[in-house]
Amino acid sequence: MTSMKKRELIQAVALHTEVDNKTAAKLVEGTIDVILANVAKGEVVNISGFAKFAKIKRPARTGRNPATGATIQIKAKTVAKITALKGFKDIALGVAPAPKLNTKKAVPAPAAKKSAAPAKKKAAPAKKKAAAKKPVAKKVVKKAAPKKAVKKAAPKKAVKKAAKKR
Repeated sequence: MTSMKKRELIQAVALHTEVDNKTAAKLVEGTIDVILANVAKGEVVNISGFAKFAKIKRPARTGRNPATGATIQIKAKTVAKITALKGFKDIALGVAPAPKLNTKKAVPAPAAKKSAAPAKKKAAPAKKKAAAKKPVAKKVVKKAAPKKAVKKAAPKKAVKKAAKKR
């Protein structure tokens, strides 16, 4: 079981709503801020079909210590409560189908008027050139050093042998 982090949520929202990541981040952050601010004031935030966020005040009460069975006094406290609503539960439990997400990146408006094939052709060679440059540079450096060493070593041996024969 994996968990979705906030950054992943923002990227998924950006893809699904066809907006850039910066805008999606502002929307997600803004939604969270509004929920937190209203709950802090004591208001209940109800997102129908999803969840209900509330700040609950629990009164003082008496309880029992489970180990000894002795009666104890429990202090009053305030707690945060998030309740999953029916729509969320149905989808999470598989009773209802999950919503379909848009996972494809949106094509910018000017490029949408042109055919999709030329746009892909333009993008692909740029990636190939960038990818091709790096390995070629490394290979040239690696090949150049051994060739120089071999060329310098071979003539010296040949010269020494020739000198000894004379």
